[in-house]
Amino acid sequence: MFKSILAPVDLAEPAPSQPAIEAATELANLGGGRVRLINIQSLLPATFMDYVPADFDAKQKAHAEEGLAEIAAQVKLPADRLSTVVRIGGVYPEILAEANDWGADLIVIGSHRPAMSTYLLGSNAKTIVRHANCSVLVVRK
Repeated sequence: MFKSILAPVDLAEPAPSQPAIEAATELANLGGGRVRLINIQSLLPATFMDYVPADFDAKQKAHAEEGLAEIAAQVKLPADRLSTVVRIGGVYPEILAEANDWGADLIVIGSHRPAMSTYLLGSNAKTIVRHANCSVLVVRK
């Protein structure tokens, strides 16, 4: 069974993440595994740096950590088997990097139904499925 399960969470649109977190928790409980919730904060383009406070990135990361902690508080896993991390960068490269760095053997990602924009532009879930070095479970509502 899976021992290290990574579950990405989009704090701006948490609804698709909830079924994925539930699936990750259930799989972790079945196999005695652990779950890590991850949120990715986008880099602010350099052209905007003159218009934001110097500590903007630190505040964004702290805000994301608080939001992730609130979600983690609802997860039914012992504290020693649940962790959170916030990374800054591109969504799928950071998720894939965290999966490799943390040693995840499964990524459980929530996804919404495809829309025309997804077909034209692609999706993070699709890219994660294609490029992950571990198994990926895509959970839809």
